[in-house]
Amino acid sequence: MTKLSIHHRTTYRYREAVSLSPHRMMLRPRESHELKLLSHDLSISPEAQINWSHDVFGNAVATASFKTPADTLVVESVAEVDLTAAQWPIFDIDVSAISYPFLYSDRDRIDLGALAAPQYVDADNKLGIWVNGFVAGNPTDTLSLLKDISLGIASTISYQSREAEGTQGPLDTLARGWGSCRDFAVLFAEAVRSLGFGARIVSGYLFKPDGSLAGSTDSGSTHAWAEVFIPGAGWITFDPTNRSMGGANLIPVAMTRDIAQAIPVSGSFTGRADAFLTMDVAVEVQEIKAAT
Repeated sequence: MTKLSIHHRTTYRYREAVSLSPHRMMLRPRESHELKLLSHDLSISPEAQINWSHDVFGNAVATASFKTPADTLVVESVAEVDLTAAQWPIFDIDVSAISYPFLYSDRDRIDLGALAAPQYVDADNKLGIWVNGFVAGNPTDTLSLLKDISLGIASTISYQSREAEGTQGPLDTLARGWGSCRDFAVLFAEAVRSLGFGARIVSGYLFKPDGSLAGSTDSGSTHAWAEVFIPGAGWITFDPTNRSMGGANLIPVAMTRDIAQAIPVSGSFTGRADAFLTMDVAVEVQEIKAAT
């Protein structure tokens, strides 16, 4: 068990006071059998009315409404969690899904719905050809196939941190040969969906105190990865950026079909076209040591 503190601050600055529209925030860590949320506090300046809801995926969403104009907007999320995900997990895959290809049950297929359907146009089947290169035989071991796809992304695509908003399409990432963690997650999810797997994209935080993982600093960072649904085992985590499987060092916040649905802070303002100056994001993920 690892107890962690997560401090996430987003700061917007404007040339002059602007009217802020309602802002949507996805910052509350998502609980599971591997993650217990001990506390969470969301503070906003200027003062705002905060309403909580859940989206279609069950993610916690906060909406902030503002009454007064401001030249600075600060959104600060502070959480403490217990992370118990195993470093080397063992998955109890149903016998029907041990080998690929396999068929989801009618219920699973209906419930997975769009999560099992490709999201991007691949008119020339470039992604399909690429991912089928990992299929060793018919049948082939399901878990080994998924591991090979994840490792193949990390081996052939160079990781590059990117501050700009937005995500590359999977074909763009393949063609350019580089991408950020969110580009890797999108490529992996789209690749396995093209093989018939149900997959979802996860955004959250990465913890690694020595900074050895890609996308991580000594103080931690936001991160993106993917999960694949396998009968018996359920949702299995794959982080192609770091060639890892399982949820160790990962703190999920939002699980979605499309990475664009998991933006931590989003909103707009009314004011001069050149009013916006900067947006700064600072994240610290630190282990809370037990008192001696």
